[in-house]
Amino acid sequence: MEKKDIRMEYSGFVIFAAKMVSVVSGLVFAYMVARELLVPAPGTGKTYYDLWFNVNDLTGYFTLMAGVLPFWAMRFATRGKEGSIKTGILANLTISGIATLTYLLLIPLITTALGISQAYLGVYFVVAILILETYFMSILEASLQARMPQAIGYGLIVQQIARVILGYVLIINFHLLLLGAVIANLAAYAPQIFYYLKLLAQELKQRIKREYITEWLKGSLVNIYNVVGNQIASYIFIMLFTYGGENARGELGAGATIVNVITYSSFLAYALYPKLLAERKSEHITTALKMVLMFAIPLTAGAIALSDSYIRILTDKYTDAGPVLIVLAMDSFVAVISSFYSTVLFGVENVDEGAQLSLRQLAKSRLFLVFSLPYLHSLITIPTAFYLLSNYARNQPFQAALCVSIINAVARFTTFLILYIIVRKMIKMHIPWKIIAKYVLAAAVMGAILYVIPHPTRTYMILAETAFGGLIYLLVIMAIDKEARALPKSMLKELKRR
Repeated sequence: MEKKDIRMEYSGFVIFAAKMVSVVSGLVFAYMVARELLVPAPGTGKTYYDLWFNVNDLTGYFTLMAGVLPFWAMRFATRGKEGSIKTGILANLTISGIATLTYLLLIPLITTALGISQAYLGVYFVVAILILETYFMSILEASLQARMPQAIGYGLIVQQIARVILGYVLIINFHLLLLGAVIANLAAYAPQIFYYLKLLAQELKQRIKREYITEWLKGSLVNIYNVVGNQIASYIFIMLFTYGGENARGELGAGATIVNVITYSSFLAYALYPKLLAERKSEHITTALKMVLMFAIPLTAGAIALSDSYIRILTDKYTDAGPVLIVLAMDSFVAVISSFYSTVLFGVENVDEGAQLSLRQLAKSRLFLVFSLPYLHSLITIPTAFYLLSNYARNQPFQAALCVSIINAVARFTTFLILYIIVRKMIKMHIPWKIIAKYVLAAAVMGAILYVIPHPTRTYMILAETAFGGLIYLLVIMAIDKEARALPKSMLKELKRR
């Protein structure tokens, strides 16, 4: 594949647009899953919906290494190291085979320990395919991020359409419940993977460079350190599943499904990472930050204002979970900003600039400091969650879900402050406070109007009111911000570029 200049704004908007399209398709799929799976799963004391989230929680522990080698492969590819993409793909697939085999050997013991009937073991075995796909997708997306990030947006649309179609056939028509949801989710990645491989066909003709793997394995020690920390932090969801009672994990999961749309705004800065690796210019950071906040701020405000309505989109069983959704919305906003600052740090860090890695230099780098933050997160969340869940919220789904969401939000904000200090010492950034204030004002007007008007309970009315809120924000921001008015023209110019 010919290396071309990365189009940061174009790539960001394409991926963000694809993510927003996926909101609709994702809600359709999530709606099917929630409506069909919110029934008791015999022999577990849980619902199928709880098991759906548990399946995904458990596989996360076996995809720890999925992004380790792609992290370095993308950096090498961006810097023009020939053969780095093909080498990364084959290396990551090798690791995926080891992870999958480990999962298959351990999952009978894990499900027994969690009190899950062995009647569901077949479903947990099928999910092993997701581990292979996760590793494959991780390296393919890292490769495309280094070359043409916008292609990831196109691939996402293909995957989302396939998942909805398969979900309807398997979950609704054939009533396969949990197994149908799992198969639909797995099979939908096939066309996306095929599309990505076609785009990378030229890269796959290059030679494998074993010396790259040697360097990546040295660097992977800090990545493994990071991903282990993240998985330790996610153990709080296993605790919620265990102590919170029936529907506790599902209640938090439903709220997270809705507010996840807020995190999509971080993809507006998706091309910033390789752009900074190629040319370290602070103006790229400012441009990306404005794009991210232009959408993250109103999305958060809308989720808070209509929290009681949004929680009804998936099911009427979680009508009391509005406060959980509000906390998750604020937490998601902080996650977006944290993701942005992490992108900046990764982009300006030059510890691997010479295609050689030193463990001593890595240990002294800012990468190691940032990769240590999940351990601080866990130190805050796990003991606190265990104490509150076991003493005050045991078998109380709403209280348990709210406790976990608040604890996670506090810990994330704490680690963000540390990340902010680290990045500010690495590069001088111009924060466009005046423009951000305009975004906040427009979002506040929108949020206030949405809050005071009647909140609908039917899905089509909720979506209509959401569109109304978006229109209000757009009108206000276009009226008070010159750059926002120029955005459509700028995007049209980008689309016309060859």
